[in-house]
Amino acid sequence: MPHTLRSRLAPLTIGVLLLALVVTATRSDWPPLRATVEAAEQLIYDQRLIWSQRTGLDAHDEVEIVIVDIDERSLGRVGRWPWPRSTVAELLEALWAAGAVVVAFDIVFAEPEHNPAEQVARGVDDPALRERAGELAPRFDGDRRLAEQLERGDSVLGFFLHHDETTSHTGRLPDPAPGLDPATGDSTVIHRFDAYTGNRPALQQAATSGGAFSIVPDSDGVVRRAPLLLGHGEKAYPSLALETARVYQLLDSLRVETTRIGDYNAVAAVGLGAARLPTDARGQALIPYRGPQGSFPSISAADLLTGDVDDGILEGAIVLVGTSAMGLYDMRATPMQAAFPGVEIHANLLAGILTDDLPREPAWVEGADLLATLVAGLLAAGLLPFLGPLATLAVTAALLAAILGANLWAWAQWDLALGATAPLAAVLLIGAGNLSWGFLFEYRRRQQLRQRFGEYVPPELVARMAEAPGSYTQTGETREITVLFADIRGFTTLSEQLDAAALRELLNRFFTPMTRVIFEHGGTIDKYVGDLIMAFWGAPLDDPEHRRNAVAAALAMQREATRLREELAREGLPAIEIGVGLNSGPAAVGDMGSAYRRAYTALGDTVNLASRVEGQTKTYGVGVLVTEHTRAGLEAVYRFREVDRVQVKGREEPVTLYEPIEAPNHLRKTETFYSSNFSPARLA
Repeated sequence: MPHTLRSRLAPLTIGVLLLALVVTATRSDWPPLRATVEAAEQLIYDQRLIWSQRTGLDAHDEVEIVIVDIDERSLGRVGRWPWPRSTVAELLEALWAAGAVVVAFDIVFAEPEHNPAEQVARGVDDPALRERAGELAPRFDGDRRLAEQLERGDSVLGFFLHHDETTSHTGRLPDPAPGLDPATGDSTVIHRFDAYTGNRPALQQAATSGGAFSIVPDSDGVVRRAPLLLGHGEKAYPSLALETARVYQLLDSLRVETTRIGDYNAVAAVGLGAARLPTDARGQALIPYRGPQGSFPSISAADLLTGDVDDGILEGAIVLVGTSAMGLYDMRATPMQAAFPGVEIHANLLAGILTDDLPREPAWVEGADLLATLVAGLLAAGLLPFLGPLATLAVTAALLAAILGANLWAWAQWDLALGATAPLAAVLLIGAGNLSWGFLFEYRRRQQLRQRFGEYVPPELVARMAEAPGSYTQTGETREITVLFADIRGFTTLSEQLDAAALRELLNRFFTPMTRVIFEHGGTIDKYVGDLIMAFWGAPLDDPEHRRNAVAAALAMQREATRLREELAREGLPAIEIGVGLNSGPAAVGDMGSAYRRAYTALGDTVNLASRVEGQTKTYGVGVLVTEHTRAGLEAVYRFREVDRVQVKGREEPVTLYEPIEAPNHLRKTETFYSSNFSPARLA
């Protein structure tokens, strides 16, 4: 298996597992999870609907739908609802006179209206007056006047199907949906109700037909769909919008297409003339909202009663009579607005029926949703593990845009309401998973680099560098530093006494404590060369006390060498003597090397002189030698013994060498002040 593919097996596997998780979750029946998926899908549906909304009917639509609104102004001018039936009759008479072809009421006239003449006749004892009141009764019969106006044209009265513990029945229902099997309401899975509130029998008989204005909101209380057929008992009744469309088109019957599912027939579509109206299994159609409230022409009922309307606006129009007055409780939550008049919901549905423009959500949508999820998810799972962070973000965004674009295109081109939650969730999760994996992998890689860098720099310094990257740089620069060289004396003889394995073990035992001491005093290990250690203070982080820390480290290294000699002697191994040389001054420090290998190191005359000073420890038989540059400023901290003023190889200017003496007890804390910050426990 190629190394690249092998290194990507983990994110590939994670991507596939996340895809399986999304597919399982979006098809789960667990209520909390199902509610979450539905909420996400509803949000996407609402936004898609808002993005594509239109206002009213299109120019090519052949029918005008006008709303007569019993609004707040109408209530203020005419009086509170319910109005006298004679007033409603007057309203209807004005509609016929203005040329309306069909009038549908999103109102139910369920209660009887009292006739004042009949009340007078019952309340007087004078026979003549009682007779006269009886003669005048027909003139004050509002139901009769309204029935007369209903008979004048094509009128559709609304009624209300609902659930009631008492299964109360008020008024009279119209005839069931024409052309359907009488048992359609019982054999299909359409919404069925056990109670109804119908119109007064005389009014329903006078009207051309009737339709139910009951609406069943979605789980979040928002009205996105409405039933075209509703059931009561064994019978099916048309909705107000569907029946108004049938009456307008002068059709004698409806059709219903069903698919057998278990013991019931699921509705696939409702036929109206040549049109096939798509529905879900329960006979509900998605409402093609054309915009916010006011997307259809609207006339205040008060203006209609006073004749204050534009000429021709009602000519040949379908009129829906309803209310937007807040006190009449017919405002619904919709994707367009939180408070949307119920009558305008019916207007939007009616417009979609008449123009054959209902959104479609066929049975195969679920399969298409699954296919889109698998394709998008597998593409993301297979591609993203091989990309960097920016490319992962870009490709993830592109896949999300493609899913949304395809979804919007299907909606705009074919009125298809495809699901988007599952494919979007799959791509988002897989993208986030790959970014998280990349972050963790990068974090682990940095940790490895930190550990590797920690071989040369104290971990505390590495941590400070990670927290404040601006406090250091790897580029070449000149720094004031103190350089230390330490070497095992007589290493050649020592190597002749031991085999390779023993020599390696001895060097490890030497380098480990020496490195620890350097780290404890804040030094940076530059390199190990054979038995030699090179370290420096003052880089990569600034160290104002680099001279004092370096001298303290050199003295501590000598103490550690003494301890190690005693330990080796007990084991019968050769003794180790070390020489340590220090020099301070400017040096070039930074990340240096080739394209194949680089290292953070120090170069320059200061470094070379420190190396020469270390070599002089053998000549003078001392453990530690420092130059006058390192001694400067430390006279109050350490005692120094002047050894000699020499001219070392490669330098014309002589330099004075000093041997630092162990600090007195009262000064010992200054020697090891760095140890409080760089303790062995913390290094572990």
